[in-house]
Amino acid sequence: MDKSKYKCDKCKDMLFILDNDEATPCSCRSIRIAEDLLKKSGISEAFKEKSFENFNYKVDYQILDAYTKAKTYAQDIIINFKQNKRALTKESSIIFMGQVCSGKTHLSMAIANSLLNKGISVIYMPFRDIITQVKQNMLDEEYYRKTIDRYKNARILLIDDLFKGNITKSDINIMFEIINYRYLNKLPMIISTECTKDMLLNIDEALGSRIIEMSKDHIIELRGKKLNYRIYS
Repeated sequence: MDKSKYKCDKCKDMLFILDNDEATPCSCRSIRIAEDLLKKSGISEAFKEKSFENFNYKVDYQILDAYTKAKTYAQDIIINFKQNKRALTKESSIIFMGQVCSGKTHLSMAIANSLLNKGISVIYMPFRDIITQVKQNMLDEEYYRKTIDRYKNARILLIDDLFKGNITKSDINIMFEIINYRYLNKLPMIISTECTKDMLLNIDEALGSRIIEMSKDHIIELRGKKLNYRIYS
């Protein structure tokens, strides 16, 4: 038997069903929107399955606390966007700081995937990869502006492993342009980093203080080698 050329036979992939010149949203519409948002997000196949449901929060009380705060944050953001608040408060970001392999990226992705599933767009920025690409194309003004604007204007920006590795003045300048724009326009960020608050301030006080202010209601610090999620989960 021949397979249908459409993902949805009911609406013929139009996302709406026409009946007597009246368009009614198809039951597949929310699924297709979520799929499209995920595709545009830049989140890889390896990360799109990261969720609250498959996160092991039993490793340590700090992990449980981080899990609880992350899940509450995701629920609050979803409620706010349902109320059509594109720009939330200046303190509407969240940051996971500290211990390597403590589940920071998993929880960040769990938040992002929860938002994407509710039709809220998230753009993923793996810090080291993007910074390297941008610096390699600094002389290409069109590429630079297009790339930077993507992260400046994202509805929600997820920055993974912020300031991982050796940090240069150029790295700081690029991130300041992105984060300062989001700071001024009250655009939320989800950040994971091995840095502490003091380390962020030492890298660049102006930039670090903006990140801390934007996340001050949702700063999650994880400390101690026993929190190594990959070893003890």
